[in-house]
Amino acid sequence: MGLTKQYLRYAPSGTFNIIASPDCNSAHVSLNGISGRYVAVGACEHVIIWDMRIGEKAQVIPGENVVVSQIAASPTGNHMAVGYVDGNINVFELTNNEIVCVFAGHKSSVTSLQYDEQGHRIVSGSKDTEVILWDVVSETGVARFSGHKGAITSVLFINGKNCIVSSSKDTFVKFWDIETKHCFKTLGGHQVEVWSAVLLKEERYLVTGSMDQELRVWKLNWTDKMKEEDKLVQQLEIVKIEETDNTDDTSVLQCHQVGTLVRGGRGRVVGLCTDPGQTVLGCFGTDSLLELFIFCSDEEAKARMTKRVKKQRKKLVKLKENGEADEDTVEVKELLTLSDEVKRLTSVKLSAKMKSASLLLGTTGELRVAVTLANNTVEMHSMKLGEENEVKCLKQITQPGHQKEPRCVAISSDNLAIISGAADSIKLWNRTSQACIRTIPVACRGCYTGGADKTVKLWQFELIPDPTGDSKAKVLSLLHTRTLELEEAVCAVKVSPNNKFIAVGLMDSTVKIFFLDTFKFYLSLYGHKLPVLCLDISYDSTLIATGSGDRNVKIWGMDFGDCHKSIFAHNDSVTALQFVPSTHYFFTASKDGKIKQWDADTYENIITLNVSICVNVCVKLFFSSNKILYSCDLEEALLLLPLSAAGEMVRLMGALLARAGGQHAELVARAACFLLRVHRAPLLADTDLLKHLIQIQARAHMRINELRDMVGYNLHALQWARREAEAARSEQLFLAAAGERRARHARTKQRHALKRPIVTIT
Repeated sequence: MGLTKQYLRYAPSGTFNIIASPDCNSAHVSLNGISGRYVAVGACEHVIIWDMRIGEKAQVIPGENVVVSQIAASPTGNHMAVGYVDGNINVFELTNNEIVCVFAGHKSSVTSLQYDEQGHRIVSGSKDTEVILWDVVSETGVARFSGHKGAITSVLFINGKNCIVSSSKDTFVKFWDIETKHCFKTLGGHQVEVWSAVLLKEERYLVTGSMDQELRVWKLNWTDKMKEEDKLVQQLEIVKIEETDNTDDTSVLQCHQVGTLVRGGRGRVVGLCTDPGQTVLGCFGTDSLLELFIFCSDEEAKARMTKRVKKQRKKLVKLKENGEADEDTVEVKELLTLSDEVKRLTSVKLSAKMKSASLLLGTTGELRVAVTLANNTVEMHSMKLGEENEVKCLKQITQPGHQKEPRCVAISSDNLAIISGAADSIKLWNRTSQACIRTIPVACRGCYTGGADKTVKLWQFELIPDPTGDSKAKVLSLLHTRTLELEEAVCAVKVSPNNKFIAVGLMDSTVKIFFLDTFKFYLSLYGHKLPVLCLDISYDSTLIATGSGDRNVKIWGMDFGDCHKSIFAHNDSVTALQFVPSTHYFFTASKDGKIKQWDADTYENIITLNVSICVNVCVKLFFSSNKILYSCDLEEALLLLPLSAAGEMVRLMGALLARAGGQHAELVARAACFLLRVHRAPLLADTDLLKHLIQIQARAHMRINELRDMVGYNLHALQWARREAEAARSEQLFLAAAGERRARHARTKQRHALKRPIVTIT
């Protein structure tokens, strides 16, 4: 018998990039008694509860290998029901993420979930056309309701009547009795699929959404406890409102359409949502518009009706006086209509297509709207009812994931980081924690060039078939899209970070700024005596700095084109200029062999670097820039280096320690120790690098001894000088000075201590 060949086993260890799955709904969740702050969303097989105040994950409910399709939070805030695409439903305890119970009854994806008002029962709908009622307390199924011929789109509890409402793609809305477990009412007023349904205003109104631009509003009238005379009066009112509807005397429920709400969005209705108090209605379609309606209270509805009737009566009287209406015209009747019951609120315009929405109305009248978008984004918006209804975006979570599908991924050589690329950005991830370390936005999908032909050309990246015919794979090419024609040769060109302007440095010593979309002229910057050789625009697109052959650097405002400051920067032509990201600091390079850093706000020269050869430029820039950074920034920058770059740095550190000063020697030694701690095994295994490490150890030890000797020499010299001065003047000068300083410091602390109670009292 031969030997058995063994293979390594691979298992998933984490999920990157996901903020919210587009095929799952969202829900407001209460954690630690706090509501309006946390939003639960599906994230592949997990459920993430986002803290919308700080934009971080508050809790993660782990799943296995099945994608989440529907979630529902219990009214008590203790549990969360999670439905999966395989038809199972898990109920989790939010305090410890433990599974309370598992319900397995559906054959396909769960499409709708809802708790009753006590949180003891759950009703679920699925693509298998079944509606199932579950008991959370006894952890069993109560009833299965069969009758729909299409996938279930919504299931709702009518808590006051112990009933369930379900809508389906078979165009029907059915009412189910929980006790008898049968359908006692079917609405057939839809001609196409019913995509969503919600109950409003104490379960008295049912709103359904379909393929058209109208939301149908149905009024529910229960006749089981009504007197016969009241039933007849109500039936007459129903006939007056909708003469085309048919009423059924034998049914305990009379459901008639009282009107429609016209949508402003395009496409079919994707979802309807309401707050737990059933006051505000939200509707969204296949676009990026969320429409909001509010159902008024009975008192407000009557007041609106009285105002409307009064206005119509005045208009009727005026028409009669002008002879435009007959004297026998019937007076306006006081009858509540849908326009009296419902008001339209300000719509929320979002940046991408909507996938789900969740509403929460606070006791102060603040409406919080949580939405998930198709571009992997979660947003929280706020609106104050009763005022101007201005919508404010409280938080937008986009950083932890790509907004478009990632197309490529690669792992670093040391297995510590992962990089992924998409059409919107490039992101660097920590492999162990799956956290996003860096995001590089990809704003421009091409490049731009300028030349002596007096033109600036814009190019777009494009994949074309291999012109050589050697392979079937496509190769990257450039497609010329637009051309900006100018009067002079182009020396430098830059597009602003907000993609609004393009700045061009010309041979006539001027800089011209144009709008990027239309190439319309915007500003002209003139003041240099020689051609502008380099320029750059700050990260916030408010400042532009230009370097010229006249050895000057000028800082301009992008709003009016005024020159903020002209600096004589170098002793020769300024050849390169670039801003530091997220700051108003910038570096300049010149033919005089110096690199300088400047502050564009205070116009100060921060640092000057003397460079000799190209390699030293890179190394000196790296270590000198760390003078103004914390130690954690140095370590973080070194951590991002691949193993090959770390090896090159180790080869250079020995030479740097041989000629570096005390402060630079300390930085080099610290960097060498950190690299050795991170890449210990591969660095020690390389025999070529081992001799460099030994050299670094010897020279670092020598430099440390030199620093120790210098500090000791200076310390003893100062002590000798102090003794000589004290002996000459017969007094302890330095001790007296130190004592006076301590006394002055003590008096200052006493004054501050006296000020504190005074400030507290006032």
